[in-house]
Amino acid sequence: MSRMTQQDVGRAAGPGAGRVLEGALAAAFGLVAVAMPALLLWILSPYPDDGPYGALRVAAALWLLAHGADLVRTDTLSGAAAPLGVTPMLLTALPVFLLYRVVRATGGADRRSLGLVCAGYLAVGAGAAWFTRGGSLSVEPLSAALYVPLLTLATLAAGSWVARGRPTLHPPGWTGLGERPHGPCPGAALRAAAVGVAALCGGGALLAAGALVARGGAVQDGFARLADGWSGQVAVLLLCLVLVPNAAVWGAAYGLGPGFTLGAGSVAGPVLTTAPPGLPPFPLLAAVPGEGHGGPLLWVAAGAVPLAAGWGAGWCVGRAGVPVPGTRHGAATGPGTAATAALGALGCGLAVAALAAFSGGPLGREALAAVGPTWWQAGGAALAWTALVSVPAALLVRWWRLRDPHPLLAAALLWRRGVTWCASLRPAPPQEARGESEWHSGGSRHSRWAALKEASGGLMPDFESRWRPEPPPVPPQPTSPPTAGPPAAGPPGTPPSSTPPAAAAPLTSPPRPKTRPKLPLRPTPGPGRHRRT
Repeated sequence: MSRMTQQDVGRAAGPGAGRVLEGALAAAFGLVAVAMPALLLWILSPYPDDGPYGALRVAAALWLLAHGADLVRTDTLSGAAAPLGVTPMLLTALPVFLLYRVVRATGGADRRSLGLVCAGYLAVGAGAAWFTRGGSLSVEPLSAALYVPLLTLATLAAGSWVARGRPTLHPPGWTGLGERPHGPCPGAALRAAAVGVAALCGGGALLAAGALVARGGAVQDGFARLADGWSGQVAVLLLCLVLVPNAAVWGAAYGLGPGFTLGAGSVAGPVLTTAPPGLPPFPLLAAVPGEGHGGPLLWVAAGAVPLAAGWGAGWCVGRAGVPVPGTRHGAATGPGTAATAALGALGCGLAVAALAAFSGGPLGREALAAVGPTWWQAGGAALAWTALVSVPAALLVRWWRLRDPHPLLAAALLWRRGVTWCASLRPAPPQEARGESEWHSGGSRHSRWAALKEASGGLMPDFESRWRPEPPPVPPQPTSPPTAGPPAAGPPGTPPSSTPPAAAAPLTSPPRPKTRPKLPLRPTPGPGRHRRT
């Protein structure tokens, strides 16, 4: 129901009566949605067994069956009434959606308003249960009185919680990971449980789809044996569609290990499958594996389902435990993360147990009194598998997010470290490979420069190294002292001189002329070149 419809109902009646009418309209819309296909199939059927009232009674019975109530079938071959309690879970989504829309339109009403909506809805349900009396399918009063109000109240409570902004689901005084890092976080645990349940049901659906594809011939034979005309085959197809979620839950129980039963104590599991009793050629039952032990391929496919569910739940908890990658600010501790993962595993086990109980039920008496997975076995297996996988996965994800800021950056750094380590394992190149060959020696360069100078006609200067070292200084040579002896005789009549002879000048090298240094003609070494002396 839209918000405009709710406002119109509120203006037409008082506040209390308006809530009651909203609940009654939601139930009426669900009944009409189920009755329209039933009437259409009755019109198209070439051999209708009953009139339009019979079709409407069947529609009302199916609507109550969608709430979890058990039906009683009277037109059996033996003449004895047989129970029918397998709930088509896809049909259950219709009343859940309508009730959720009513609560969402009210913006999360108070308890009194929710009670009035529930009263209007249950009043229409009681009328539908009374209408089914005397038909080929009638509702069992006790099951209708138990399951219809239970589903209605649970849907209204969940819708009100969502409409009020999903407030924290814990008692007063409870602190989450942000205030109490050593304790579990209910919000993260709830998300982890939802991820685990979704992964289990998705994996179970894949297992069922693969089995149906592998046995496509048996599926086609089932359609041909159950109905001759195309209208009957359309009815069988619609029945298969509303039972698809049930097949997903049964496939999840098969992947968890306990499997499911098809009556008379039979078991269909990955380890062992026993012979079931005589079953009708229903198309979905063609996916049941044959009698015997499963092979390695079947074990691997079935074991991947709980492993994926546990890893998904652990990834969700580990990501919530470290909000900011690469920092411990606001991050949960290891014990807090493990406690949150364990709490999520408990929620996943409880949800799988509820789904297993809702997806199975009786299809008759004696051998078919119980069909489907056993709720406590499926829930216990889901709890064990999810706890064993999600707790280590959550701790691993937490460690990874604390270690590196981003998964892509962490992968890039890990790749670079690996490449550097592999490069260090290669042997060092020989001396010639590093450029110290004869081609780069000094004599070879001088020869090449002389050849270039001769070819240029003297235009190129002489080869001179840019970093030529300065010549060492020439040490001074010591001078010998003059020998003592008689002075040399001068011209006649000249008196002898008393002045000593001058000392000889020391022998030194002539000073070098200061010339302007020549500029090198080769380019300056760039960033990719190395200078060599």
